[in-house]
Amino acid sequence: MALAGWAVFSQYEQVADAIGQLSPPWLVLATLATLVNVGLAGMVWRTNLADLGSPLKLPVAARIFFVGQLGKYLPGSVWPVVMQTELGRDHQVPRRRTATATVVGMLISVLSALLVVLIALPFAPEALPEGFGWAVLLVVPLAVVLHPAVMGRVVDRALRIVSKEGLPERSSGRGMVTATLWAVGSWIGAGLQVWALSVPLGADATVSTAVLLIGGYALAWAVGFVIIIAPAGAGAREVALAAVLSQVLDSHGKVVVVVLVSRVLFTVVDLVAAGAGILAARRHQPVTPAS
Repeated sequence: MALAGWAVFSQYEQVADAIGQLSPPWLVLATLATLVNVGLAGMVWRTNLADLGSPLKLPVAARIFFVGQLGKYLPGSVWPVVMQTELGRDHQVPRRRTATATVVGMLISVLSALLVVLIALPFAPEALPEGFGWAVLLVVPLAVVLHPAVMGRVVDRALRIVSKEGLPERSSGRGMVTATLWAVGSWIGAGLQVWALSVPLGADATVSTAVLLIGGYALAWAVGFVIIIAPAGAGAREVALAAVLSQVLDSHGKVVVVVLVSRVLFTVVDLVAAGAGILAARRHQPVTPAS
C-alpha cells in the first residue's frame, strides 16, 4: 500500500490525467474480461476435483472455491488450501481430496501461465521483460511434475509424510488437459483486462498488443505467485506487470493507473464471486462432514 501510494503521489498529474481518459465502455470490457479470468479459474479447480472423484454442482463448487480464494489475500499461498479444504468437508468432500485438487490447480495455473508466455513470444517478443527470462525455465520441471503419474507419486508421498495415509485417487491425463485448457482461457481473460485498460490510455488496439499483454500478465502473475510472503502476489506482480506496460504506454502515470485499476478490479470481482457463490449455494445445504 505504501509503494502504491508513493507511485500515485510521485506521478500525481499524470495519474489524474490518465484516470480521466478511462472511458466507461473500456472499463465495462475490462470488468467482463476479469469475470472470465476468475470464472475459468474456478472451472480449473472444479475439473480437478471431479477428476479425483468428487463432482460438485456448479453452485456448491462456486461457494467452496470462491470463498476459499479469499485466503490468497493473506500472506502465504497456503490459506486458499486450508479454507477450501474446510469448506469442502461441509459437502462430504474428503480433506485430502480437496487439498489435492487445490494444490494441483495452483501448479496448473503456474505452468499454464508460463506456457502462455511461450506461446506469446513469437507474436510479441517484448512479452518477456529483461530480467525475467529465468521464469520460463520453470516450464520444464513443472511439466514433468504435472504428468499424472509423477503428480500422483509426489502428492501421495507428501500425504504419507504428513498423515501416514496415501492418495487413493490420482489425476487422469484427460482431466489434466481439460483443466489446463480452462487455465489458458483464464489467462487470456486476464490479459484482455489489462489490454482494455491500456487502449484508452494510448496503447495500440491491435492483436499483437493484446497478445503481448496476455503473455505479460501471465508472467507477472507467475512471478507474484512464487513470492509467497506477499498476499495475492501483491507488489511483485505489479512490478513485473509495470515492466510490460511500459512498452505500450508512454508515461509512468498511465502505467500506474492500469496496474492499480487492474488490481482493484480483480479484488472486487473476487469479493463479488465469493458473495455470489454463498448465495447460489444456499439451496444446497451442507451434509454430514467427511473425514
